[in-house]
Amino acid sequence: MSDLTPLHDRLQSHLTRLRLVRVREVLDSLLEDAARRKVSYADFLDELLKVEVQSKQEKRIRMGRSVARFPFERTLANFDFAFQPSIDPRVVNELATCRYIANGENVLLLGPPGVGKTHLAVALGNSAIEAGYSTLFISAAGLIAQLEKAERENRLDDELKRLCGPKLLIIDELGYLPLGRNGANLIFQLVSRRYERGALLITSNKSFGHWGEVFGDAMLAAAILDRVLHHSISLTIKGESYRLKEKRKAGLIKHSEVQQ
Repeated sequence: MSDLTPLHDRLQSHLTRLRLVRVREVLDSLLEDAARRKVSYADFLDELLKVEVQSKQEKRIRMGRSVARFPFERTLANFDFAFQPSIDPRVVNELATCRYIANGENVLLLGPPGVGKTHLAVALGNSAIEAGYSTLFISAAGLIAQLEKAERENRLDDELKRLCGPKLLIIDELGYLPLGRNGANLIFQLVSRRYERGALLITSNKSFGHWGEVFGDAMLAAAILDRVLHHSISLTIKGESYRLKEKRKAGLIKHSEVQQ
């Protein structure tokens, strides 16, 4: 580009070639603001780079959430810890630092339906994405369906490799439906592949003592638990269902009906 090209055009061209998209969009306003405040060259450069870094970070997070396939948007900020006193917020906030992912540990959220397990799973998944970890959310039923389909189509190994890709794999609602022997075996293969290589976050309405019923085979359940629990953090939620709480507030059910 010729030196005779107007300075503003050269700046826009440089920013385009460097793919500094956000800075290119707001360059004029940044220049005007910097001239008015008479900031130093270093401060102006810092502000330019900060704008672009923030833009790329927001884009990465949006993309990460899209790839994760969360069923809804949830954060820890809108989780009602006061309603579930069995949960220690300090433990959850520690999980939000994502050190368990860096250490290849697993997280298990146990409790009856409606107590906020999936909310916490999605919120922790969001924390993982913000921290730069690839994340995938899938229901246990959906996971089995995908693995069985891959098995029928003779591409099970490729599907297991794909599911080992994310640094955090969230399996929701394990135990709500019996898996069957083949489904249990497929879960075992996945857990074995990810063992000490990637973190799992599992929600379940069944205590560990009932996983034999879920998998239909006590020995297979023990083998899965052995790998899942080796490096793990478990939280058991013993509170009331949020959904029942909302229905009671709306007058749809009475407290006595919940206790029956």
